[in-house]
This record gives sequence, structure tokens and C-alpha cells, in this order.
Amino acid sequence: MTDLDRLLAFAERSRLPEGGFGYLGDDGRVVGGRPVETWIVARMTHVFGLAHLLGRPGAGDLARHGVEALTEGPLHDSEHGGWRASTDDDTKAAYPHAFVVLAGSTAATAGVEGGRALLGEALAVWQDRFWDDDAGMAVEQWDRRWSRLSDYRGLNANMHGVEATLAAADALPVADQDGKRRLRQQARRTTERVLTEWGRDFRWRLPEHFFADWTPLPEYNRERPADPFRPYGVTVGHLFEWARLAVHVRAVTAQPPAWLSDGARNLFAVASTVSDGHAGFPYTLDWADRPVVGARMHWVHCEAIAAAHVLAEAFADEGYALLAEDWLDLGEQLFADPATGSWHHELTPAGDVGNGTWVGQPDAYHLAQMLLLAGRPVRGSVAEALR
Repeated sequence: MTDLDRLLAFAERSRLPEGGFGYLGDDGRVVGGRPVETWIVARMTHVFGLAHLLGRPGAGDLARHGVEALTEGPLHDSEHGGWRASTDDDTKAAYPHAFVVLAGSTAATAGVEGGRALLGEALAVWQDRFWDDDAGMAVEQWDRRWSRLSDYRGLNANMHGVEATLAAADALPVADQDGKRRLRQQARRTTERVLTEWGRDFRWRLPEHFFADWTPLPEYNRERPADPFRPYGVTVGHLFEWARLAVHVRAVTAQPPAWLSDGARNLFAVASTVSDGHAGFPYTLDWADRPVVGARMHWVHCEAIAAAHVLAEAFADEGYALLAEDWLDLGEQLFADPATGSWHHELTPAGDVGNGTWVGQPDAYHLAQMLLLAGRPVRGSVAEALR
């Protein structure tokens, strides 16, 4: 059985002496030659912040190491504001910025030194540069000087924006009730549009890619179907993630509308019935539910289990709990790497270690959250559930 302490010991190896965290390979070592990437640093900072909330020895120092990298290191653009995508990429993208907000939120909740300042800055950048209040959605990507905005819009960054703003609302001081309400309302507006507009229109097979006016682009990246962040077609793991996030939004909504519960159940139902004759869930489907990329991604399996845990708790439904148990057993059989304490990040449909999209075992975000959500009350964020 995967053990949180072993996973954290593995994750600790990502610590870079010069600041931040690196991308881990299958041998548990930082992969050489890669730039330092904001999404990795932020996600690992979040994980160590969660571990600090649990009282794990040394986790607070690791979380502070990540906070310092995000506030003082080269990823932070002190001239123009915000965060570069990596030390080799000056673009300012919503996806890594959402994780910086999440890292700051968790660090603030956990009382990590510098966490509240990081949250304040990251949230200001998110609100000023990425949140589009007219659309109720976040825009995607700017150049370094915030002078050119990409025409592309995507659900992946918005999904993590919902996660981040829910966590930020939980992390704000109790006295700032207006701020908490505003952030939760943003998360609800995005989730409502995703579920009631595209969820229903596309039979709960969510489109991922859009024009600037939020017209769907269902054929986007057909020629690059295994892209790690913008794959073609329906991304099965994101159906599970949106189902789970809808329940987190529901948990912080005083009188939750039916579309939150219905949408969560519908997305989960579609994702959980996907099959191509092999164990586990394929990465992507076409619009007729045929697998496009059959590789098994650890994060998809983690999100399936996490969603089942959350839906079981929120709806007191033993059926979801039984699925979580079955899928956890299967995940241990398929993905667990006893040499590292983590899970292999990609497998072929036959169950061999693959690398068509992911090389190595880059970070601990999905697996740690899956382990921590089991048996805990549903709150706006994982950090709040731990607190």
C-alpha cells in the first residue's frame, strides 16, 4: 500500500539547493538538463504545506524553501510582475499561476513563513491579469510584459483556477468575509458555466479548447493527441477532477443548486464507464467515446479515486466508496513503484512503464491529494479539510 511518509520522502529529493524543486525521474533523482518549472515548484510547495499541516517533521522547512523560490528566485518576475513559466520560458500562463495561488494558499493556511505574502501577490496577479469577470472564466497566456494576450482559451487552467480560488478563500482571514465570498463566487461561476453550458451541450464529455470568445474547438490538437497539457478530445481525468471540484464548490455554497450535484454525478458516471478492454482509464477519447491515447496516466487514476472519495463523503453513497476501494487496489497493482514509494506516471495499455507523454515521476501532487482526501470531510480545499 502506498504510504504518505514514503511518498513525501521521495518528494523531498526534488529539493534544489539553489532554490525550488526539480522534476524527478524514475530513479528518484532530479532530471538533469531541465529548466526549473513554476508548476513543479508550486505543486511541491503545496504538497509540503499539506504535510506541514499534518505535523510531518521537516515539511515546514521544505514548504518555506518553495515559498522563497517563488518570491525571491528567478521564476518571479520582479520587473513586470507574475511568474515565468520556467527559467527557460518567459511567458505568463494561467496554469502555473493557478498553482502559485494554490501554493500560497496552502502555505498561508499552514502558517509557513512568507506564505501569506505569496498568496497576496499571486492572488492580485490572478485577479488583475487572468480573471475575466465578463466571461466568468480565466484567460490563458500573456507575454512577459503583459502586452499580448493569446487568443486561445482552455478549461485546464480554469479547472485549476477553481481549485486555487477555493483554497485562497479558505486561507483568507476570518475577518475578510467579503473576500471569501467573492472568490467562492468566482469559482462557482466558472463551474456553473462548465457544467451547465458545455457539460450539458456535449453530453458531459467536456471540450477542453476554445477560441477567445469561448466557442469550442473540438478538433484542436488532433495532430498532437498526447500533449501533456492540451491533448485532443475528451480528457477522462478532467471529468473526474471537475466532478470533485463541483462537490468542493457545493460544500462552501449555503444553498447549493441542483446543478452542482447533478453535474458531479453525471461527469463521474461518464468517466467511470470508459473502457477499452484494458485495466484502468485511457488518457483521452474522441467525440464518439473511442480511446485516442490509450496510455494510462497515474494522475487520471488518482483523480478517479479522489473524486470517488469526495462524492462518497458528500452524498453518503456507499457505491462511490466501494469504487474508490476497488480503484485504489487496481492503482496499487498497476502504478505503484516500490523502489520510490511513488507511482509510475505513465503506463502502456498493457501495463508496462511508458513515456509517450510523461517521463519519470515528476511530482507528488495528485497522489498526495488522493491519499489525503480519503475519509476526510469535504471542504473548499484539501488544506481546510486537514485544518
